Amino acid sequence: MSTTTQTPEPPVTTDDPVLEAVARMRSEVRKVVLGQDEAIDMVLTAFLASGHVLIEGVPGLGKTMLVLALSKTFGGTSRRVQFTPDLMPTDVTGHAIFDPDTAKFHIRKGPIFTNFLLADEINRAPAKTQSALLEVMQERQVSIEGDTYELDRPFMVLATQNPIEQDGTYPLPEAQLDRFLFKIEIDYPGEDDEVSIVEMVTGESVGDELDVGDVEPFLTPQKAEKMQRACARVRVDPSLVEYAVRLARKTRKWPGVLHGAGPRAGIALVRGARAYALVAGRDYITPDDVQAVAPAALRHRIILAPELALDGLRADDVLGDLLEKVEAPRS
Repeated sequence: MSTTTQTPEPPVTTDDPVLEAVARMRSEVRKVVLGQDEAIDMVLTAFLASGHVLIEGVPGLGKTMLVLALSKTFGGTSRRVQFTPDLMPTDVTGHAIFDPDTAKFHIRKGPIFTNFLLADEINRAPAKTQSALLEVMQERQVSIEGDTYELDRPFMVLATQNPIEQDGTYPLPEAQLDRFLFKIEIDYPGEDDEVSIVEMVTGESVGDELDVGDVEPFLTPQKAEKMQRACARVRVDPSLVEYAVRLARKTRKWPGVLHGAGPRAGIALVRGARAYALVAGRDYITPDDVQAVAPAALRHRIILAPELALDGLRADDVLGDLLEKVEAPRS
């Protein structure tokens, strides 16, 4: 019996249409999400790498608008779920309901069946509901009443948590945190951007409705998924893979780090650097790409020693020191 092998797709090149599509996607989102250029780039990077993101920031910084705008660029679907202490796993994944007319059970699919799921304030739901996302985020499929349902592609979870309020919250376990490719921290916009935001929202909008009408759909879900496959073909020198692994391993013995990053960290660094290179318009990665995504890829994968936290130091402070002292390969 003969077997046929698929011809591998060629590497991405500088004249590949995917680079133009990425730049267009970025500019379309920036039309309606103001003052958060770095967050846009990192979310787009995670999307191209087919990863999920945990976004930390106070309410009102445009997280929902970012999801809506990104999904509209390719005509995708998006759902928002407000996580609360009484939210059940089936409220997210779906459940079977009995129809007395037919005497049969029917599957009612939950909001997880979408291209973008915004899990708002994910740390307000108990562990049982948080864990309902584990299979979905890893396998891109949902099990309901013993049957498995594939999710539409592309699929991405964007979960948020408020860094200020801690009452009534359930910290995400490390196994859940490790499922997120990036943890992105969003800060307040600058004054000029904030003025533009207020002018845009209070101009012709009714109430607080989110208007992404200026975002022009120019892709299809199939083409968006093709962009993700192209990301995996961005050229990576073996020395940069070794550099990513070295950074991840260094966190395990770095002063002030109680628990370092696991093997998924090195994978996240390489995947993220590939996508970041695409966002920057290149078909190859550099040490700068690895360093650019390192805070987002590592900050939720390390635990600081208590004395550092008491001194007011953050994970980014430790990671900045690590990136400065671990030698990068020379091109």
